[in-house]
Amino acid sequence: MQAIVARNLTRDYDGLRAVDGISFAVEPGEIFGFLGPNGAGKTTTIRMLTGQLLPTCGTAEVAGYDIVTERQQLKPRIGVVFESQNLYERMSARENLVFYARLYRCPKTRVDEVLAQVGLTQRARDKVLKYSNGMKQRLLIARALLHNPQVLFLDEPTRGLDPHIAGHIRGIIAGLAKGGMTVFLTTHHMEEADQLSRRVAFFDRGRIVVLDTPARLKAEYGRDDNTTLEDLFVQLTGSDLRRANEEL
Repeated sequence: MQAIVARNLTRDYDGLRAVDGISFAVEPGEIFGFLGPNGAGKTTTIRMLTGQLLPTCGTAEVAGYDIVTERQQLKPRIGVVFESQNLYERMSARENLVFYARLYRCPKTRVDEVLAQVGLTQRARDKVLKYSNGMKQRLLIARALLHNPQVLFLDEPTRGLDPHIAGHIRGIIAGLAKGGMTVFLTTHHMEEADQLSRRVAFFDRGRIVVLDTPARLKAEYGRDDNTTLEDLFVQLTGSDLRRANEEL
């Protein structure tokens, strides 16, 4: 069974088509890079796939459950980390996780397990307001892992982090996939996407432009052997910006 299957998935907002009939599939244990410019519709896609937003038309299944008719069954099987760091900052990291463990009906032992998994055991009793951005990001990932989801959605997980912390988080993500978890990743760091993703989709103006492994995309669309994934991203997406530059 595929971890994610989308068929003609579409979402309109007041006459504007944010996601325009996209179809793709993600295999279990795959890190799938979903890459696009700001405003391309990536977050809208994640909100549909996680059952938070109803599609205008089309269908999708995540972890084997329909995103519209089986949302309640879907929720325990997915984890989500959005850009916003929505943590209770006056509580400690451990208190944050204990609170969510109760909501997920997880055993308290999971709290210590996920704290260790993201390297926060030594700072578990510190209030979150004392945490750096990188520590908060690791805590968000820990929270999303409490209930052992089959599919993890990560929206810009290393945004604004220094290279050392970003590298640590990438290591966590790679380890999760090696353990069999499926990861749906959005990022503006093309080197990160190239390093982590088995396959990537370039997404622009609500549509998938290309979808394949980074190596095959570079071989097919690259101008020479030195072409990077970032080069291809600039080449194949951002059509509005390219058009504006051509008109200058």
